[in-house]
Amino acid sequence: MKKNLLIVEDHELTRFGLKTAFEDVEYIDKIFEASSGEDAIEVFKNNEIGLVIMDLGLPNMNGIQAAETIHSLNKDAKIIMLTSHNDEKEVLNSLRAGASAYCSKEINLQRLVQVVQSVSEGAAWFDPSIADIVLNATLNTTVSDKDTNYKNYELTAREAQILKLMTEGFSNMEIAQHLVISVNTTKAHVASILQKLEVDDRLQAALKALKYHIV
Repeated sequence: MKKNLLIVEDHELTRFGLKTAFEDVEYIDKIFEASSGEDAIEVFKNNEIGLVIMDLGLPNMNGIQAAETIHSLNKDAKIIMLTSHNDEKEVLNSLRAGASAYCSKEINLQRLVQVVQSVSEGAAWFDPSIADIVLNATLNTTVSDKDTNYKNYELTAREAQILKLMTEGFSNMEIAQHLVISVNTTKAHVASILQKLEVDDRLQAALKALKYHIV
């Protein structure tokens, strides 16, 4: 299913390059543009947008603030953060704001197109350069006894299996293919997992699973 894409970038040349890269991509319908966080929110409010590529270093309202507002408007929208540097605080704040992916601006455009498609299908993606930041944030926390086993969350064996694949970045389609089940069945399991773990999205579920050694 095609989705509309919003590109939020204050540098016109970079924005043009991103738009050009996604113009003929099969999973993208319409492409919208914004040069600031404020404009991005207005465009998002007035259009049905499923994917957002968000520059982190925007003037005035930064990308994290804009992402947080957009996520509050529609938690189903997938936000891909794009940045020229990897600051630990910004990485973690981006995740808290609802981002599903965090990419360096040095990423190859063809690779970015693949990442956005993967995120669109339900996966989370982190630039390899910030993987340690994410893992340290999730693992360097005191683990309570009640959080050390998936049975405490009443996950079924199949749900635990799917949750593990989610932590490895598998999309719903990839999970379905890997387990030889339908995509609809996979989606139903994922919805149940989110409810049992008391989280809003797949990314939070994956981080919680890693943080508390649930799988």
